[in-house]
Amino acid sequence: MKNKLIKNEYSGSYTKHQELFFRYMFLILIDLTILNLYADYFPNVYISSFSISLLVAILLQFMLQLTMALEHKASAYFKAKEGLQAKILRGLSVWAILFVSKLVILEAISFVFTDKVIFSGRLHGIISFIIVIITMIVVEQIMRKIYKSLGSGEKFTP
Repeated sequence: MKNKLIKNEYSGSYTKHQELFFRYMFLILIDLTILNLYADYFPNVYISSFSISLLVAILLQFMLQLTMALEHKASAYFKAKEGLQAKILRGLSVWAILFVSKLVILEAISFVFTDKVIFSGRLHGIISFIIVIITMIVVEQIMRKIYKSLGSGEKFTP
């Protein structure tokens, strides 16, 4: 059964769907926070309203998850092969997917939100956008590490 109940003596029972919902809502809230901090304090990021930034965070999270799935699929394909050429092709394909995806995501944001969301600066805003994305990914990883350390009883080490 895919949606099996997970039991926890402190928080009760919850399903895998509930866990996924919580995880993605948490990631969207992180992205929303980062977007709004950059919009407030970084002149190269403009977002017209909080509502728009929420929609951007949802779109970003959806597209980042698609990118990660594609990257993992390409990586697994080349990892199954042996030899130096496969390792080189794996690295190049992963890099290409990660880089091109940022351009696609930026273009999707531009298409959907037109002038309500603007990343400006060097290379038509690509650098500003990549800085925001990298910040989001780093903060998400830090939060994931804190969350796991709280559950395992281990001491948190960044």
